[in-house]
Amino acid sequence: MWAQIDFQGAVGSVTGSKSLLSFDGKKYLIDCGLFQGHKLDRAKNWEKPDFDFEKLESLILTHAHLDHSGYVPRLVKLGFRNPIYCSEGTAELCKILWMDAAKLQEEDADYANRSGYSNHKPAFPLYTIDDAEAAVKLLKPCSRNGWIRLGTNISVKFLRSGHIIGSSFLQFSLTQNGQTKLVTFSGDVGNGRLRTLKEPVDLDETDILVIEGTYGNRPQSRKDPKDELGEVLKRVIKRKGVVVIPAFAVGRSQEILYLIRILENEGVIPAVPVLLDSPMSLSATDVFLKHKEDSSIFGIAGDEDFSFFPRFYERVESTDESMMACMREGPMIVISASGMLSGGRVLHHLKKRLPDERNCVLFVGYQAEGSKGRFLQEKGNLEGNMRIHHEVVQVNAEVATISSLSAHGDAQDLMEWISRFRRKPQKIYVNHGSEESTRYFANLITQSLGIPAIAVVDEGKCIL
Repeated sequence: MWAQIDFQGAVGSVTGSKSLLSFDGKKYLIDCGLFQGHKLDRAKNWEKPDFDFEKLESLILTHAHLDHSGYVPRLVKLGFRNPIYCSEGTAELCKILWMDAAKLQEEDADYANRSGYSNHKPAFPLYTIDDAEAAVKLLKPCSRNGWIRLGTNISVKFLRSGHIIGSSFLQFSLTQNGQTKLVTFSGDVGNGRLRTLKEPVDLDETDILVIEGTYGNRPQSRKDPKDELGEVLKRVIKRKGVVVIPAFAVGRSQEILYLIRILENEGVIPAVPVLLDSPMSLSATDVFLKHKEDSSIFGIAGDEDFSFFPRFYERVESTDESMMACMREGPMIVISASGMLSGGRVLHHLKKRLPDERNCVLFVGYQAEGSKGRFLQEKGNLEGNMRIHHEVVQVNAEVATISSLSAHGDAQDLMEWISRFRRKPQKIYVNHGSEESTRYFANLITQSLGIPAIAVVDEGKCIL
């Protein structure tokens, strides 16, 4: 046996990414994500992993999003103590995301114990702040584009994937009996259309490619999100309303800030107060501004004085400042979290702004089925109210959506990326997508590019 991949997550779904690479008698875990979404999926996070994690040589991360890294503190809680390799940007974002996730876990457990709603007596967090801190200590930040030796016959190289700050393709070099094979894990692949991020790098070659299939069976909108955003902001500002933008802290918030500044520069909208009201978004923005290897904004207007932030940009740091922001009059733009309305400061803004028809809630990211965001997006105006913090809130505000801001590449983007390889892969595995999406994309690859492609729709082993 040359090598083996055991897919432990992100099979038939876009969450819980975990791929176990076995080679030369040792095991390496690629990504370690949380299962998110429906209750049955989230319950998997409490199950003990179906592999001997204490004997892993190391863990290697493609990027920091919780569906790819969020299970790491749990693994550490269970006993994992070996190195965690990742890019420098990923290491910084993991510190932010893991600490925030741990804090929410502790708060949820505390609320469950006080309210008695949990079936578990007492309720415990999946992992704690102490577990997250212990996980952070295991991080080994790596520079891109150079080989890092993991063992005698195995090395890994990090290459920019253009999805978020730090996101990387992982290319493994495996040598056995004088022969070397390259195995590449794509993680999530950017589409090159975001204004704040550099595009994914092209790869010269790989023997085996494991690629995501999130948008494998559906195209993304090619509308310019700047134009869509401008239309919404222009009409709400004209009526002196407040635009509340629920936005993901990593990536989406930074893209929105920059688009607003461009719209101001072009004279499409007047400069009005733009508040970033999310501690995690503020921290992620600080990381974003540090990483010139991924950000495309540097050099546009000079490194010393580039026009990234809106003219009347405000950082909302404390809880008191956030509550005061809820009381301010428009016109104003508020960017806050969480992106799917699962919690956070944005809910306080919605309670204040939803009853006023001058205002607007603008969704700029995917709203999962069953989330508050999906309810407001699809039924808020129809039903005329929604529940927030156990209170009924009238929904008179405009509810709008921009659907062209995905940080993923769709099938067309990924096909074009694969077609630019100097040497085609011998085989491609498609994971991290619905069963329908991965099967469609695998068939598309085989039919259009002539490369054998396999849809990974069940957990199991693949011999390389």
